[in-house]
Amino acid sequence: MRLNKFLSDAGVCSRREADRWMEAGRVTVDGDVARPGCQVGPESRVLVDGRPVEPEQRKVLLAVYKPRGIVCTTARHAGEKNIVDLVGYPQRLYPVGRLDKESEGLILMTNMGTLMDQILRSRNGHEKEYLVQINRPVTLDFLEKMRGGVPILDTVTRPCTVEKIGADRFRIVLTQGLNRQIRRMCEALGCRVESLKRVRVVNILLGDLQPGQYREIQGEEKQALLTALEAGDKGGGQRPAPQSDGKKASRRPEWNRQKWNG
Repeated sequence: MRLNKFLSDAGVCSRREADRWMEAGRVTVDGDVARPGCQVGPESRVLVDGRPVEPEQRKVLLAVYKPRGIVCTTARHAGEKNIVDLVGYPQRLYPVGRLDKESEGLILMTNMGTLMDQILRSRNGHEKEYLVQINRPVTLDFLEKMRGGVPILDTVTRPCTVEKIGADRFRIVLTQGLNRQIRRMCEALGCRVESLKRVRVVNILLGDLQPGQYREIQGEEKQALLTALEAGDKGGGQRPAPQSDGKKASRRPEWNRQKWNG
């Protein structure tokens, strides 16, 4: 088995990140510094930053409501609370992508590196839905410009679905994940984001989770996600999902919650 797949299956990181760690000399196999493309066997001793890596016994996927003020990283910095400490899950999990510190809402966490890679591949066009409030009225001109693509970060954003839901609020569905994309799009059009909440990733809804709570994604909900990701990998794209107002999922799963009191 390739070392990057071993690390991904073990829930340590994605395959892409594993290759970067190898290039940085952070991974060893049987005492030797590993290189991208390295193969490992059942008896290989793999260390990352000097710590042994063992495959996880159970694959986990969580839907987490990230509150404002929490950073989506596994690193610990003075004065900041990260998503891993917020959730406090007994297995080592990693956030799938980012949701900036001042934003809130749905973020997925998992120890399945392959699934993480599938969701993060922008070419697959997986949808992410947000509710946004800005500091000025939402006009028809603003909506049309947002839908058509906005020049930011030396590119033009993909056409997207945008719907007005209040005097100064709108819903937007993106199929790419540029850094602070919605905030930058709004700034380019002369306004500022006051609040931003993600309510859906592919078919996974925030539902009635409250800030700091999480639930495990299982059963039909998980299978629907895997089917959508597989279709994206084969170039089939994602079938548009019904938009949500972020209040309630169409099916109420069994909740597995943990309230953050920090």
